[in-house]
Amino acid sequence: MNKCHIAYLACAAALLGTGLGAAPSTAGHTVHLVRPGESVQKAVDSARPGDTVLLAHGTHHGSVDVTTPGLTLRGMGRGTVLVPEAGASTAAVPTGGAGAGRAADSCAAAGNGICVTGTKDRGVDGVTIASLTVTGFAKTGIHANEADRLTVRNVTAVRNGVWGIATERSARGVFRGNTARDNGDAGLFLANTVKEEEGATDTGGTVVAHNRLEGNRIGVTIRRLRNLTVAGNHLTGNCAAVFVVGDENKPKAGLVTVRENRIERNNKSCPKTARLDALQGSGIVLTGTEDNLITQNVIRDNVGTSPLSGGIVVFKSFVGTTSERNRISDNLLQGNSPADLVNTDPGVGNTFQGNSCLSSRPAGLC
Repeated sequence: MNKCHIAYLACAAALLGTGLGAAPSTAGHTVHLVRPGESVQKAVDSARPGDTVLLAHGTHHGSVDVTTPGLTLRGMGRGTVLVPEAGASTAAVPTGGAGAGRAADSCAAAGNGICVTGTKDRGVDGVTIASLTVTGFAKTGIHANEADRLTVRNVTAVRNGVWGIATERSARGVFRGNTARDNGDAGLFLANTVKEEEGATDTGGTVVAHNRLEGNRIGVTIRRLRNLTVAGNHLTGNCAAVFVVGDENKPKAGLVTVRENRIERNNKSCPKTARLDALQGSGIVLTGTEDNLITQNVIRDNVGTSPLSGGIVVFKSFVGTTSERNRISDNLLQGNSPADLVNTDPGVGNTFQGNSCLSSRPAGLC
């Protein structure tokens, strides 16, 4: 592992001498260069707030647990790949099962790739993960708990057992320019917690933007959260594209804006689970949630026969909680089946206005 300190030219020259051009952008911080075969965890453990751990192009083995605030863990593009240690289990850990209930400090041992691990008393703020691939982990490619202002950008999370990128008890995150493909559950999963029953958490304006989510069970799941935006993403080939999910707990999930996304041909077939009906052909699903704005999305050719199939679906939650005061406006919907717009929820105040579509259940929503 090489370290490059505050002198910009000296650092640049040192890295260029290894064929790797990089330098710190902020005086006083260190770049820790890790080559394949060297310990990423050792570099992370020796880093201070504001430092960068730079992973060279190639394959790196083993999980990494980040507990230092302000740390940047960065690769050199998709060719920087993090995979499990040889011999590690790649069997999926069931969502909500024993793996989901592990303590935060054992996140890596639970089968995750990169963990950003805080606690209720000591969160991990301002961590950035960028420009690398995480693949083949039993549970999650990147998992964050108690992380404030986490940034994940230009990451490829592919073929992980449960989630591609996931957060719990975290706020003010930015997830931009990532690709999540062929993960066992959601490509991107944001939740208050999967371990306890409690009301929705205010994320303080988390942003999910310009990501590509493909071939997952669900492209993006927003579970028991409030106050965030999902914008400008491309979702295709999933069983369902976007789920905004709440339940009977208070405060209720909601205040989510889903806008300007391309949601096309999410027609993969996924079987029923203990928590959810079979999925196929679902564009945007709102269930048990309130005060959301769904606008200016292009939603095409999502086709299925599940109770949750359709272009935009407002669905009474499985625990009986209604969705209320959701605004579905100015979307373009074409070729979705059983209908472009589906409302099976008896909740009050849900409105459908200005949408371009041909079919709805019940009739008259277009």
